[in-house]
Amino acid sequence: MKKNLLLFTFMVMGLLQVQAQKITISEARFHVGDQAAWNRMNFDDSQWTIVPVGELWTNFGVSNPNNYAWYRMKVVIPKSLVENAFDKSLVKIGVAKVDDCDETFVNGVLVGKTGSMPQDDGGYKMAYDEVRSYVVDGKLIKWDQENIIAVRVYNGNDPGGIFDGQVTVEPVMLADAVDIKFAEKEANGEKVCDITLDSKVGYKGQMKVSVVDLENNQELYTRSLNVTKKAKTMSLPYDLHKQLRLKATYTDAKTGAQATECYSPKYILTPAAPATPRYNGPQVYGVRTGSPVILRMAFSGEKPMKYSIKGMPEGLSVDARTGVISGAVKKAGNYKLTFVAENAKGKTEQAFTLRVGEKIALTPPMGWNSWNCWGLSVSQEKVISSAQAILDKGLADYGYSYINVDDAWEAKERNADGTIATNEKFPDMKGLGDWLHANGLKFGIYSSPGDYTCGRYLGSIDHEEQDAKTYNEWGVDYLKYDWCGYGREYEKLGDHSVAAFARPYMKMQQYLRQQPRDIFYSLCQYGMAQVWTWGHAVDANSWRTTGDITDTWESLYDIGFCRQVGLDPYAAPGHWNDPDMLIVGKVGWSNNLRDTRLTPDEQYTHISLWALLASNMLIGCDVAQMDDFTVALLCNHEVNAVNQDVLGKQARQAVVNGDLQIWIRPLADGTYAVGLFNLGLDDLTTDLASYRAALGLKAPIKGLRDLWRQKDLNTTEFLIPSHGVKLLKIKL
Repeated sequence: MKKNLLLFTFMVMGLLQVQAQKITISEARFHVGDQAAWNRMNFDDSQWTIVPVGELWTNFGVSNPNNYAWYRMKVVIPKSLVENAFDKSLVKIGVAKVDDCDETFVNGVLVGKTGSMPQDDGGYKMAYDEVRSYVVDGKLIKWDQENIIAVRVYNGNDPGGIFDGQVTVEPVMLADAVDIKFAEKEANGEKVCDITLDSKVGYKGQMKVSVVDLENNQELYTRSLNVTKKAKTMSLPYDLHKQLRLKATYTDAKTGAQATECYSPKYILTPAAPATPRYNGPQVYGVRTGSPVILRMAFSGEKPMKYSIKGMPEGLSVDARTGVISGAVKKAGNYKLTFVAENAKGKTEQAFTLRVGEKIALTPPMGWNSWNCWGLSVSQEKVISSAQAILDKGLADYGYSYINVDDAWEAKERNADGTIATNEKFPDMKGLGDWLHANGLKFGIYSSPGDYTCGRYLGSIDHEEQDAKTYNEWGVDYLKYDWCGYGREYEKLGDHSVAAFARPYMKMQQYLRQQPRDIFYSLCQYGMAQVWTWGHAVDANSWRTTGDITDTWESLYDIGFCRQVGLDPYAAPGHWNDPDMLIVGKVGWSNNLRDTRLTPDEQYTHISLWALLASNMLIGCDVAQMDDFTVALLCNHEVNAVNQDVLGKQARQAVVNGDLQIWIRPLADGTYAVGLFNLGLDDLTTDLASYRAALGLKAPIKGLRDLWRQKDLNTTEFLIPSHGVKLLKIKL
């Protein structure tokens, strides 16, 4: 039984507690600004404000973007805290998470740092979602006396501060004293994983690494390494096309204590595309009568390739070299076309329907958006770089076509006539649109119905008609319209009805529809007022159902598996629920890009769920830096076909059984796409057949296909790794 007791008096009663040999600090002295003296023991902080530790600054009324602030905490650390520790000469300081960077001091000495401050070499690098844990030499501690823990925080953008937990002081166990790290690399043409054991103290023992194939739950081999000094590394080659787990266990020779870490290297399930032409895009496309058609025939295969179309209506033409379709159709109707692609290896034909009428976005949009990688540091050069990479890496051959510029393209002031102007980072918006269209790609842009955007750039309020006309002149095909600055107008008007949420979006849409081109209308207002119930009424093509996604399992879990439940009745061709952009590849929301923090298993879960949800499939990383794993993740034509299915039915959550969730989606050919998701920390084994009634399947399963592996299966029993998925197609 855990015992809570007041250990001693601090600034405020109840501030410090000991729970099972852990001291928790829930309040601190706080001051905005930055002075070197603030880390010292003898600094007088009595005039500083007392604030809660674990809550963001904005929660207690402090707005402090692009600036520093400090926390100071006084804590008596009893010697008895380390009586049962692996190493009695060390303690561990936990600082939860910090938005965005921290330096942590104990009694005036720097003991840890996460992220990078603006004045550091390499500049500012955010680390807002990393848990801080710093091992401190006991020589710095004043045992059974008062100690000062000081935390210097830099906040890039609000909210800022220490959050998602309090500051803690704990004894150091073996898992804290040793550090097992995994690093993937390529050596002599093969994939290699380096497993490095390092320690903050001397050690002697053995590191054992086991390699398990998760496809069949079989241990492939083990390797052992005796270790007697720091930084010992074992290098293991592995097969990139096998789903493996590496388990490294260090056993201390003296105490028998163990520390274990597991790691799954990136693995490619998608088979290589054939050299012969293969169609990978949607089977239907909607365009309004007389609007420009901008469409690229999505065939993979050996290049060069020759393209043609049978049954092409009057007004359209196709570039035989690139497969780019352009022109306009003046007569409404459903046109049955046949796409033809031919190369040196063979010839392929694909049936395709062009629906000319009033409805667009018959399948969810696929493409790229600049926000999750570049944030406010986006530029025309960076946009073109990712667009060119979509062509060069073959993603355009899988239907990725929208190239969307997010926030930070706008000038500080409008032109004299009130029209919107671009800043120096975007010297030629029309030229950018023309270049994209010439390559069969579509052009997206961003604005807000308020006075300012989220990044404090000019919004569209009172200039909606002018902006819509400007977008048409630039050749814009997609508008992301972000609530942000309109919140001030909303509060000023004092009307909190659903109509008040819809009003600014309705106003812009009337002007978009007046333009002689199709502009996909994406509402970005974070699911307020249950937008999925009225988004279609303002003629939106998609609407965000949640707040912004980040590249963490917690964010993916909340947005994907919690907030999409029950939304399936509101999605249909022309109108889609949008749980936000993809978080695979290199992201960073700034100039400082890094690999996503999602594990490979979590990335397969992410793409599988978004495909089932009929979500907008907008890549959020820098495509130019995309590796083979990420390309294969995004370019599986059978998985993408689920997202682009012409029936347009979103998956529903059908089964919740402990950590297992099963989502099911009916497809146009009478089959079903099913995702078996393991949301827990342990692997699980399940039998799909036992859930047939719960899934609403009226007949026995006659056929089962693994969509990632693109192979038929003869079993309904599956091992699903932690945070992993089995994505299947069921035939009854």
